[in-house]
Amino acid sequence: MAKLILGIAGEMSSGKGTIAQHIIAERGGSAHRFSTILRDILDRVYLDQSRENFQVLSLILRKNFGEDVLAKSIYHDVKNDEHDIVVVDGVRRMADIAYLGEIPHFKLVYVEADMQIRYDRIVKRGEKTDDLNKTFEEFKAEHEADAELQIRDLKNYANYVVNNDGVYTDLYKQIDEIIKENIQ
Repeated sequence: MAKLILGIAGEMSSGKGTIAQHIIAERGGSAHRFSTILRDILDRVYLDQSRENFQVLSLILRKNFGEDVLAKSIYHDVKNDEHDIVVVDGVRRMADIAYLGEIPHFKLVYVEADMQIRYDRIVKRGEKTDDLNKTFEEFKAEHEADAELQIRDLKNYANYVVNNDGVYTDLYKQIDEIIKENIQ
């Protein structure tokens, strides 16, 4: 069986991590996150894992080492991964797609969800240090950051678009259909 690589793109709290968890738990796959690279660096230099720090660090790396610096790292992680299904969580830019698209059997999945639903999720989850006390207005304003603006356009390049306004089982069914369609 050929390795299936699912690049997952979507705005904040659209369900990218939920898809990765499902594939790991139910399909025996693995996942790699773009944010893990940034998280590792922030931890190493003892900086807060705020959304702003993630965005600043990403910008510094891309400006100094190329737009595809993170995609190159993920590319090698995925190529060395021995799982049959590999999720790349957090595809954000065209440079990511261009580089990862060179891997055979790469498919881009765009996850969409209503903004209010995504806001409720992000506050409840509290993954970043500044998420727990975030207002809806702050959440909307964050969608105008450079790191977020490019994500919306990726929908136009996706092989699949899934909706995550409902319950987990609805999302899982859509993902399982994509896997079924691509696994021979």
